[in-house]
Amino acid sequence: MVRFILALFAAALPFALSGAQAAPYPERPIRVLVPYPPGGTTDVMARAMQDPLSRLLGQPVVVENRAGAAGAIAAREVAKATPDGYTLLFSNDGPSVIAPLLQKQAGYDAMTSFTPISLVATQPMILVVNGDLPVDDLEGFVAYAKRQEKPLLYAHAGTGSSGHLSTELLAQTAGIQLSAVPYKGSSVTTLGVMNGEVQVLLTTSTPTMLDYIRAGKLKLMGMSTTTPDRLPPGTPLISDMFAGFKQENWFGLVGPAGLSPDITQKLNAAIRDVVAQPEVKRIFLAAGFIPMTGSPAELQATIVASSKLWQSVIAERGIAAD
Repeated sequence: MVRFILALFAAALPFALSGAQAAPYPERPIRVLVPYPPGGTTDVMARAMQDPLSRLLGQPVVVENRAGAAGAIAAREVAKATPDGYTLLFSNDGPSVIAPLLQKQAGYDAMTSFTPISLVATQPMILVVNGDLPVDDLEGFVAYAKRQEKPLLYAHAGTGSSGHLSTELLAQTAGIQLSAVPYKGSSVTTLGVMNGEVQVLLTTSTPTMLDYIRAGKLKLMGMSTTTPDRLPPGTPLISDMFAGFKQENWFGLVGPAGLSPDITQKLNAAIRDVVAQPEVKRIFLAAGFIPMTGSPAELQATIVASSKLWQSVIAERGIAAD
């Protein structure tokens, strides 16, 4: 009799486990970690999606800010989380790709530690110079930089930041000498170039930056990729002059490695739906972002390309973490 009961239990166990594994997702709140302080542009995007995602998924989506170590703190927490879809990272190439390349103790790898879910947006970059610099266009800027006995100074928001590595890539591609001046945050880099502490800044095309350009406090030399119509007509693409330079920031949602395909696809579909909503698009565009979703495979390809690019720039320019 005992053997018979055990046999029945053994036969029923796989079905019980299958039922448990097939439990609908999500069943509880989902945490989305943002690797920057509250109020920044990445945080603004995450919170713009928070309520629509909650309604669509039927569970609260909770945005949590985990700033520090150039985003590595948040990225490491997600990389080490259980791959059940309840701990996700809203990130860009800084925390996801650059931080583990520069920080030996980052504790995660861009290629193996995450499951890509979806692109969310891109953000073009613009090259600006101090309003008093005697140049009016990209060609004139490059010629002026090459004539100087000392390198022009450029601002960036910290070692390994997008602006830092992108400017090094520009200097390498254009064959000019630029010397880095680190600042603590992107807002003070803008003040630094307007005040003449530095001459050059490669940064994101936010509405505030464009106001400074219209006011003549900054001169716009070029943009990294095609952008919305808010930029002045005829703004040149840097890549038209230097084919090796095509750079824009990307933002996307990832989970820990091992996230199931079903959960990945459900989250991907939800992101696509939310980013297409008019109010979300309005908030993104107002903050200087271009809404852009894609498949998990497309995000993975973006991560691979970013990793190859920044690994090369870091090695060739001799960049090391502070």
